[in-house]
Amino acid sequence: MPRAGTRPTSRDVARAAGVSQAAVSLVLGGKWRGRVSEATAQRVREAARTLGYRPNLAARNLRLGRTRTVLLVVPALTTEFFAGVYTGAARVAAQHGFGVVLYSSPVGIGPARDPFASAEAALDGVIASSMAAEALTAIRGDQLPLVMLDSDPEGSVGAATVNLDIADGVRQITDHLLGLGHRRFLHLAADVASWTFEMRARELSARLRAVPGTSLRTARAPISIRGAEAAAEAALSLTPDRATAVVCDDDQLAAGVYKAARRLGLRVPEELSVTGIDDLALATAIDPELTTVRLDAELFGERGMGALLAVLEGRDPPASAISVELIVRGSTARVPG
Repeated sequence: MPRAGTRPTSRDVARAAGVSQAAVSLVLGGKWRGRVSEATAQRVREAARTLGYRPNLAARNLRLGRTRTVLLVVPALTTEFFAGVYTGAARVAAQHGFGVVLYSSPVGIGPARDPFASAEAALDGVIASSMAAEALTAIRGDQLPLVMLDSDPEGSVGAATVNLDIADGVRQITDHLLGLGHRRFLHLAADVASWTFEMRARELSARLRAVPGTSLRTARAPISIRGAEAAAEAALSLTPDRATAVVCDDDQLAAGVYKAARRLGLRVPEELSVTGIDDLALATAIDPELTTVRLDAELFGERGMGALLAVLEGRDPPASAISVELIVRGSTARVPG
């Protein structure tokens, strides 16, 4: 037992558990599987808990040559979605003794500048959310482990890719609107050159091509309510054969469609059904409340951090996409008679 008033050491834990200090290090470092038995690992954990032992992370980091710091790169700091991604990633990181530094690329999805004198010296790894692969070249260097979120798994430069099942989300939206009798569609697409938005457009187009009698018009807008309002007003002013349903890449775009519809004298949903993607707080703040696809941003961040930890430990992270859910609210209705 440690002397009164002194902090317990790994040697104290080893003595209490009846094992070597090397075994204590393996168990408390999470690298014991295949090296010590489950019973031994349990004994070590119980001894550490009884003694109130906490590993000296600073000393361990020096031995391992690691900083236990991860960089999360996002296109913007001002969005609710990326705040959720950070919250989820930071939660899992803290459980494993890691810290997360949040960094917004100054030019969105364009090339991100290295915010450190040497990222490779300052970081253990990078999680990049919704970024083009080439945008991370400066930060990644040649050796830094990288996990890509919301990115093309086929063309990723990362050691792992974690995605939400956005394609299924688009299918759920499309099937919902088709089931309400809609055949004339407007896609209000985010004017952002990234894989996730290109994939949404492809999935929507493919699904509608499979249904006879449907038409699809596309208008592009920056991800802002004002930009969406202008683009939607121009597209919905076109008659005849005006769209009866608008599929938006983002909830903010959908809010812009509401404003455009009001200016044009169109009622949502009686004359125009509107859908979004994200399920931001905005979705229930507008009237009628928005039918949208719920994306669990915090779970997304958790899975991203989990994938990076797996890469750092030499394990293969799970490859399955995260499920999404269509939340049907008041902005969609049967096609006007």
